[in-house]
This record gives sequence, structure tokens and C-alpha cells, in this order.
Amino acid sequence: MIIMSVDLGKARTGIAVSDKGEGFAFPNCVITEYNEEKLVMKVAEKAKELGAELIVAGLPKNMDGSEGFRAEECRAAAKKIAEASGIEVVMWDERCTTVSAHTVLNMNDTRGKKRKQTVDAVAAVMILEDFLTFRKNQKK
Repeated sequence: MIIMSVDLGKARTGIAVSDKGEGFAFPNCVITEYNEEKLVMKVAEKAKELGAELIVAGLPKNMDGSEGFRAEECRAAAKKIAEASGIEVVMWDERCTTVSAHTVLNMNDTRGKKRKQTVDAVAAVMILEDFLTFRKNQKK
């Protein structure tokens, strides 16, 4: 199954996608959009373009596991994406993914404008990799 992940942001939203065998996650793109309705439509279109059968949206929980205002916004956006695309959207804990993405980019010496353009896609990859690992372990 092809699974697409979404790292929702206020300005930039990272998109990653798995292979059919659910073994690998690849960065796909970063959507720059400030208007939520336009963002929802762009994400839904990307999911259809990629042939996604499931969408995993990052859920920004607080470090203590509680959910704040941003988590509520992401849940609402994810619901709209599901309605617009007709594809199931699963929420997935994204704690520390952006920090980890910055670490990966540091190790690869990615700086400046290129870093800003890729960090959200790398975070989406990390969300998707975590989800794929969970699915693999559930099948055992």
C-alpha cells in the first residue's frame, strides 16, 4: 500500500511517501501555503497524484503527551484532508521529528535556503518511517 505522510505547518507542509511494500519512506515535496483551505486542497491533490491509499498526518503533542491548540488545529486540518481526498487520514505522534530532521540536515551539512526548503519533508519522512515500523511490528 502506498502511504503518504504530512507534516502540517503554518507556512510549509512536508510530504513524504512510501513504496508499495511499505519498506521505505521518501521525501516528496514541501507545499508552501498559508491559507488552510488551499493547503487542504493541495494536500488532497498530492495524495491522489501519488496514488496514496492512506495518509498519516503528524500530531504535534506536547512533551508530556498532552495535546494543545496546535494539535487541535492539525486534527481539524486532517479531517478536512480526509473529506477532500476521500482517503483515510490517521494521526501520528510527531514529537521531536522537526528537531531530528534538523539533526539529520546538520550531519549532511545542509544549510541556508536549501535547509529551510527541505526540513519539513525530512520531518514527514521521519513521521512515515515511525508509522511504517509500527505497522510492520503489528503484523508479527
